[in-house]
Amino acid sequence: MTDRFHHPDDREARSAARVRALEALLIEKGVITSKTVDTVLNVFETKMGPFNGARIVARAWVDPAFKQRLIEDAPAAIAELTDLPEGMAGAEGEHMRAVANGEGVHNLVICTLCSCYPWPVLGLPPYWYKDPTFRSRAAREPRAVLKEFGLTVPESTEVKVWDSSAQIRWFVIPERPAGTEGMSEGELAALVTPEAMMGVAVAASA
Repeated sequence: MTDRFHHPDDREARSAARVRALEALLIEKGVITSKTVDTVLNVFETKMGPFNGARIVARAWVDPAFKQRLIEDAPAAIAELTDLPEGMAGAEGEHMRAVANGEGVHNLVICTLCSCYPWPVLGLPPYWYKDPTFRSRAAREPRAVLKEFGLTVPESTEVKVWDSSAQIRWFVIPERPAGTEGMSEGELAALVTPEAMMGVAVAASA
């Protein structure tokens, strides 16, 4: 991770302490039970996360017609994949849209307002995605920010920035890496990272 968006080493510990205190208070007030948080965490660890997005991208790589449908109507195309969990169009997935990287164009997803994010496809947003510095600079100077993430985009390639909101939550279909012909969808999915589906990286090489 670039130092530009580095957080103090104890940030997670401090955040966890706040969460535990808030959870204890809500349990004491009877708002939630002791199992509520564990249930929610289990959903994002096992059902809703970047593993879903990776499978969707892998299908788009091997099926051009599906890829086009995904771009035109992401929720409808995703609903075609019956092996994905129920609720893909539920919380934070109601208005998902997909954009595809390709020759001459690279897409970057941000949220200038807060941290709107397609949870069913990408999971929970990382700290840096919510960082005001990232949000503002990525909108103003996306090439510079991408370079700080280790991704240099050629000047001949257009960088398009998509601003997620409560109305539209974007994700990127990264380009399929060279040398992956003949790989299964499962093998291809293993090359797709959350960062690639956000546009701050490219898919891993085979």
